[in-house]
Amino acid sequence: MKITGFEAQTLAIPEDDPLADMPEEAGRKRPVVTLRLRTDAGLEGIAVTFYGGAMTRSLRTAVEELAELTIGMDPLRIEQVNARLMAGTGDSCGPGGIFTLAASAIDIALWDIKGKALEQPLWKLLGGHRQRVPTYASGSLRRGLTDDQAQRAAATLVRKGFREMKTQMALPGTPTPADEVRRVRVVREAIGPDIKLMCDINQRWRPEQAIDIGRRVEEVGLFWLEDVTTADDYQGLARVTAALSTPIAGGEYVYGIAPFAQMIRHHSVDIPMIDICRAGGVTPWMKIAGMAEAFNLPVVSHVMPEILCHLIAACPNGLTVEYMPWMLCLYEETPAIEDGMLVLPDKPGLGLRFDEKALAAFRVG
Repeated sequence: MKITGFEAQTLAIPEDDPLADMPEEAGRKRPVVTLRLRTDAGLEGIAVTFYGGAMTRSLRTAVEELAELTIGMDPLRIEQVNARLMAGTGDSCGPGGIFTLAASAIDIALWDIKGKALEQPLWKLLGGHRQRVPTYASGSLRRGLTDDQAQRAAATLVRKGFREMKTQMALPGTPTPADEVRRVRVVREAIGPDIKLMCDINQRWRPEQAIDIGRRVEEVGLFWLEDVTTADDYQGLARVTAALSTPIAGGEYVYGIAPFAQMIRHHSVDIPMIDICRAGGVTPWMKIAGMAEAFNLPVVSHVMPEILCHLIAACPNGLTVEYMPWMLCLYEETPAIEDGMLVLPDKPGLGLRFDEKALAAFRVG
């Protein structure tokens, strides 16, 4: 089997909140790039990548230029294809940035092809540890909401059956530590003591702030604090992790495999969070998960639950899947949630099909 062609598209999809209907900014769009990688056997692998922002046109061009390098190659030899991509850019464009975001689309599409060729779902190909995985609601309890809005959104998520959910601190303006703590308590009051509650800081605190506020909220019983300070401040993260009893999660902002080795070596986080686009695709994601397992650390996913559910289900140290519904509208059907668990599909590959009407409606240029 050989790769014979490809098609990339740029889309602008609504950045809404279908889980609790609490958007921070109505009408905002998120630019993404889709890829179809085609073979002479009639199989097609699909993928999505993003984070290009104002450089999304450059990201699409990079996807197309890398896809061109794969023509004529065997899609089942994924490591060989990845080596060709790196060599084709002179070994100087990555890891990191647009190169890795584009390479991730190639890698994801290759695994989709492999699953279809072998007639197996991706989660089984990668290890098949379990067919159901915990998932948490994300994107609804944003920092821009009022306390009342946050409580109503949290109650909505509970009614929908979520047993895990994530809120945010580092509130807008110049909040005091007491303001920050109040928000988390407000959400906890709305959901009760038994729901797992995570909290994302999005790199907005200094290490000493994280330690101070983190100690004040320990009685709330957070499941984790996430990205408490600058992502590549491995020593600063380690200070926070050592000081707090609440687990610290992080890693979504870093590119490739090597930074995770640094994070693990410096004990920067208790829970590595791996973003599939910034990691470079399925292949490096699983390598990072294996590295974390060697240090007795669980791993969690970042956005794109329709794809990441396969990876969390495949590995024994997969903890939970972030249910961020940004991309779900692009597919005809996505994995169902039952009793707070994502049910993995038995369909081959990713088990996903693009919704052609949605792609046509969101297409840019």
